[in-house]
Amino acid sequence: MKSDMLLAAAEALPASRADTPAAAGPVLVGYGAVEELARFATDSRWAVHVPGHPLEVRRAIQHAVRRGDRAYVHVSGASNAEPRGAGEGFELVREGLDGVVAAVGATLDPVLRATAGLDLTVLYTATVRPFDEVGLRTAVLAADHADVVLVEPGEPGLSARYVARTLVHVPHRLLSLGGADALDEAALGRAVRDFLR
Repeated sequence: MKSDMLLAAAEALPASRADTPAAAGPVLVGYGAVEELARFATDSRWAVHVPGHPLEVRRAIQHAVRRGDRAYVHVSGASNAEPRGAGEGFELVREGLDGVVAAVGATLDPVLRATAGLDLTVLYTATVRPFDEVGLRTAVLAADHADVVLVEPGEPGLSARYVARTLVHVPHRLLSLGGADALDEAALGRAVRDFLR
């Protein structure tokens, strides 16, 4: 079975032609390559996108090609039911006061189900680099508790240092979740509830 996310990437990538000059920056697509995601996420020369829906895949690739960005687009087999994140940075999905959950890419739907009934702010992004420091700081300062749960499809802690740098002057607690647990609604729910106690 072919992934809708992978098909979206294939459709969005421009066809290379010998008579067309190369773009200013390459756009690379990785399918389920967690090691590559970690490598590009540590290289400040690259924009890194982790779309959570086929429409977001197309949008990220087309935007990067148009701007001539050096971009890495991480595509996985999982996707959210609806597209989000029309812009770069964090999008406010739900407001709450007990803390902030930042969901990346296809982790959003499991995060929303796992945190239903909890008084938490939920943020979403399909772009992890550059990291949206302003969006995260704004959400954390608006909450009663500076407790942050970071949920990413890659290895846990992929963006933890960016959260720490963003909140360096804000006493906070951070829980980083990733890998298989990032898409497991039950595991997410348990981890978030244990962290908030």
